[in-house]
Amino acid sequence: MKTFVKVIEVWVPGRDRTRLELGDGLYGPYKAFREVSELKRFSYNDGLPGRAWANGRPTVLTQFDDSYFRRVDAARQVGLTAGVAIPVFAGNFLLAVVVFLCGDDEEHAGAIEVWGQDPSRRGEMRLIDGYFGTLESFEGISRDVAMARGRGLPGGVWETGMPMIIDDLGHAPSFLRSRNAEEAGMTTGLGIPCLRGLDQAYAVTFLSARETPIARRFEIWVPAGGGGLVFDSGHCDQDPNLEMGYCSSSIAKGEGAIGRVWLTGVPAVCEDLTTDKSVAGRSASLAGLNNMLAMPVIENATLKAVVAMYI
Repeated sequence: MKTFVKVIEVWVPGRDRTRLELGDGLYGPYKAFREVSELKRFSYNDGLPGRAWANGRPTVLTQFDDSYFRRVDAARQVGLTAGVAIPVFAGNFLLAVVVFLCGDDEEHAGAIEVWGQDPSRRGEMRLIDGYFGTLESFEGISRDVAMARGRGLPGGVWETGMPMIIDDLGHAPSFLRSRNAEEAGMTTGLGIPCLRGLDQAYAVTFLSARETPIARRFEIWVPAGGGGLVFDSGHCDQDPNLEMGYCSSSIAKGEGAIGRVWLTGVPAVCEDLTTDKSVAGRSASLAGLNNMLAMPVIENATLKAVVAMYI
């Protein structure tokens, strides 16, 4: 199955914290591109990871050619053409930048959107930018929509400060563009809040299409009173009864990729889920899933949730 996202990277501050270096990544067949990336370092405001660091918010680059993207030749050789970078902060302290790289082809439907507060209307969010693959009509509609706080997927994560998953986008009353999503073949939505104080609220929405999904499984894990992370919600193409498999289960700090994110606050990837001994790793491996990205949701230096995407 083709996926909307081709490469996922986690860039972390180096020892002196003046430049970003590759912490880890999921590159699939793009090994040559990984070799180029491992040699790169990005200063503040340099390249896509450095630009997201400087902007202090999720940043979209819809076209690499003639842009500030610093690996254009290597990307062109493997068909990567666009990217979205999400910085992860604890207060004003940068922990990492997660980069999603995509490539245009004839079957490339889906969307990664960045929404932010409208400066002229503080109670609304509007689309700052996004990458939509071949969905030009859906992109046009999205650029004309305003999301009130608590409305739609972006407004929902803004209101709650928590990640959110919406199944069956084409028929979900809470998804304000449901009819357009159904026409575009999009099925599942994941929203992640990026909150940095009262005046800096952003939301990143991942809209997954049937033929080119962003991920084959999404999960949200939250801290529980007993000291572990517990399953909050999820969606899996292979297992419609995902929640039942996690009943009475939890993930300890440092356990597997998800537990490691809770321990460190730094996004983590797993390239071989058979080695992840957490309940989440075992479940995904049994479902035939191989790779996973785990990202923290942090507000005021406090971890509120861990979002996992399985490729």
